[in-house]
Amino acid sequence: MSFGRPPSINVGFKTSPPDRGSFPLDHDGECKEQMMQYMACLRKNSSESTPCRVMSKQYLDCRMNKGLMERDEWRNLGLANLEGDSAGPPTRTSS
Repeated sequence: MSFGRPPSINVGFKTSPPDRGSFPLDHDGECKEQMMQYMACLRKNSSESTPCRVMSKQYLDCRMNKGLMERDEWRNLGLANLEGDSAGPPTRTSS
C-alpha cells in the first residue's frame, strides 16, 4: 500500500452501463422549448403533473428524436393514450 496517492484504479475496476432513466443532459438546449413549456405548466398547476402529461410526452419525444435518451414505447413511460394528444408512437426524425 502506498500512502499519499490514490489507489490504482486498474485493480478490479469494472465499468457498467447507467441505470434505466439515466440519460445525457441537454447541454445544447435542443429541447429547451418543450422543457420550458412543461415547467411553466407545472408552476401554473402547483407542481401537479397530471395536467401537464401531454407536454411531458412532447418533451420526451424531443429527447428521443435528438438522441438524448433511449427510444422507448409510450406505455413503458406511462404516457400511452393521453386525452388531448394526437401523437402516436415515438417518432423518428433526422436531426
